[in-house]
Amino acid sequence: MDTIASLFSFITTPVSWVIVQFHKVYGSIFGPDTGWAWGLSIVSLVILIRICLIPLFVKQIKATRAMQTLQPEMKKIQERYKNDKQRQSEEMMKLYKETGTNPLSSCLPILAQSPFFFALYHVLNGIANGETIGVINESLLASAQKAHIFGAPLAAKFTDSASDLVSFDASLTNVRIVTAIMIIMMSASQFFTQRQLMTKNVDTSVKTPFMQQQKMLMYVFPVMFAVFGINFPVGVLVYWLTTNVWTMGQQMYVIRNNPTPGSKAQAAYLERLYKHVTHHGKTRSRGERAIVKAIVAKGRERNDAERKFINGLTKVGFAAQADGTVIKSEAEAAAQAEDGTPTSAAAAKRQQPKRQSKSQRQSTAKDAGESVSLSKSDEPEDAKPSGAAGTAKQAGTKPSGGGRSKAQSGQRKGGPQRPKSPSKK
Repeated sequence: MDTIASLFSFITTPVSWVIVQFHKVYGSIFGPDTGWAWGLSIVSLVILIRICLIPLFVKQIKATRAMQTLQPEMKKIQERYKNDKQRQSEEMMKLYKETGTNPLSSCLPILAQSPFFFALYHVLNGIANGETIGVINESLLASAQKAHIFGAPLAAKFTDSASDLVSFDASLTNVRIVTAIMIIMMSASQFFTQRQLMTKNVDTSVKTPFMQQQKMLMYVFPVMFAVFGINFPVGVLVYWLTTNVWTMGQQMYVIRNNPTPGSKAQAAYLERLYKHVTHHGKTRSRGERAIVKAIVAKGRERNDAERKFINGLTKVGFAAQADGTVIKSEAEAAAQAEDGTPTSAAAAKRQQPKRQSKSQRQSTAKDAGESVSLSKSDEPEDAKPSGAAGTAKQAGTKPSGGGRSKAQSGQRKGGPQRPKSPSKK
């Protein structure tokens, strides 16, 4: 480790200078010889480095998203060469080369901060050996050797013996307990970060060699941290634990607000977005509009969570637009339906009456006939004709004129009526 750290000695002076500047600030608050002053100086160094690495982290996110767009092509390669693993790997590498993507881009932040890590190790190792290094002079060296973090000296290691700790005025038990707890926390945070990435932010519909590699690293990295951690000084353990916690929080933010399509995190995000849009009637940020825009552009290539989101908006009368906005319009909502039905056809489809069965149609016709019959029989009395004209009309004759009477219905005109023949008994 000392040999590797010496390779990054060119950055030792800048790292030691940053630590000293932070120590001046915290030393004026907690005291120059306290573990809080030196410990918080190391934590602040980590935060400063990680802030400077944010552009690199953004580049890593873009590279990860580029890998996600290749998932359909990777799935086709898997299905085509499922019986030939070597050819499958060759085609995958060819696809990476053609599209300019790098499956190892997720390692960029770790590689970028490695020089700072080894430079800090070099500085703390010099403090443990009583050597001035970088801008740390004799007085700062003596102050750093007196600093204890929860009873463990800043430059002490888990593998140090009791005789090695005499000069630091510390007990072996305190050093072992503090370093063991920090190593466990460091390994656990690394495992949780990797597990969160694999279980929540990975498209489970596609299995790639890269995913298998990440799954393997999920178990390998914590073991590596535990093995190498026993040789790290307490100050380096503080550095690595802080950067792991930062990475974990940074990843939680990305997974929550910009999840991978097809992952469990995306399903949870779209469910939250659906509740917000249906309550407020609009998207609230540029990131949300970008995600909605990408979902609309996919069309029939949407995954289950995206279809559920679009169909849910349609049912409540909302429609996701091509620019990522959401409007309240039933016609537009029908156009955005999953089956791809045009707006006019969908509207006509909704206006068609429900088809009735034969018994329902007969019942309807019967009710209509009874209503007509009832309307005729319920004619008011005052609407009927009255007087001679009315009597004549009821008898089936016309009213007479000039005193001349008309024969009633069923009688012969002009003469005696024919007598009825007697009935035969």
